[in-house]
Amino acid sequence: QLQLVESGGGLVQPGGSLRLSCTGSGSTFDEFAIGWFRQAPGKEREGVAGISRTSFTTMYGDFVAGRFTISRDNAKNTVYLQMNSLEAADTAIYYCAARQKIIGTLQEQDYHTWGQGTQVTVSS
Repeated sequence: QLQLVESGGGLVQPGGSLRLSCTGSGSTFDEFAIGWFRQAPGKEREGVAGISRTSFTTMYGDFVAGRFTISRDNAKNTVYLQMNSLEAADTAIYYCAARQKIIGTLQEQDYHTWGQGTQVTVSS
């Protein structure tokens, strides 16, 4: 059964960058589309980005506005989320999730496997 572990979170100043990683184990990673989600205190979880099995298709939440890039390296069983021009509003716990379909989505109900999350804090 697939397990996911996120890493790369931390404290960054506004305007800074972080790269999050989501590493899978226990199953064939390239059979899964992957999504990144986030949840800020007092808010519902929202979809950040999604990527298909082969990286052919990617999608982003409207709030990303060209600042984030999702990518994957199936040889390393890892999906990345490069986040640039970070703002205080990006502060949240970031989760990656997997679905055994070709295409990723931004809907959390579409995913069946979740990591534990990594905290991202944007503050001066």
